[in-house]
Amino acid sequence: MANRFLRRADIFVIAEKLCTKAIMEYKLINEGDRILIGVSGGKDSAVLAWLLSRLRPALKINYELTAVHINADFDNTAETGIIKKPDLSAMMSEWDIPFAELDVPVRGRLKAGRKMNCYWCSTQRRTELLKYAIDNNFSKIALGHHLDDIIETFFMNMTNKGQLSAMPVLLAYNKYPVSIIRPLAYLEEKQIITCASKLGILGVTCSCPFGSNSERRVTRKKIADFCGNDSAEKRRILAAI
Repeated sequence: MANRFLRRADIFVIAEKLCTKAIMEYKLINEGDRILIGVSGGKDSAVLAWLLSRLRPALKINYELTAVHINADFDNTAETGIIKKPDLSAMMSEWDIPFAELDVPVRGRLKAGRKMNCYWCSTQRRTELLKYAIDNNFSKIALGHHLDDIIETFFMNMTNKGQLSAMPVLLAYNKYPVSIIRPLAYLEEKQIITCASKLGILGVTCSCPFGSNSERRVTRKKIADFCGNDSAEKRRILAAI
């Protein structure tokens, strides 16, 4: 019954229900939380920001939102297609989310002889998000990782590192007064794409091209071969994780 409903229901209803499910089951948001949303300019974090803003009345939890965008030293160039800052700022303003920017020399921090890669970039961005959150008294950092991201990470860690580990939906640090939350954990990427398209923002968001030939894309194909991209199977994999 539930699966048939999700297939027939409006994508906004689906997105709201799945995001609410993750928030409530994992207790991702608590009364009085100050949540910092990492907005890269891509579809995932944009839909995340929209959902967290839209769900505030329904959740009946008092929480604050602020979005922060990290300007890396390769953003907004012909080399990438990251959404331009004025567009991103206007989008957050439309959803009543304060917006801030950080300049981070991600490429400039590379040691001599090293090449740009997804892991290095994400590590630098995460470090700066943590610093900003701590310095400005945020209790949570919300990231736009979705169901497919979590499953892919699990398979990559298993096949490449021999480890059974994945992105936690809620990560509470022992040494930092801030937690990482992933409210899109139950949404598939195809659902986020549809949602972004209906919001009219898909055409002004994009993904970083440095990841276009990454190991993650190879793993994505393996998972598609493994479960045929069946939604129910992917959710059972998440439950097993």
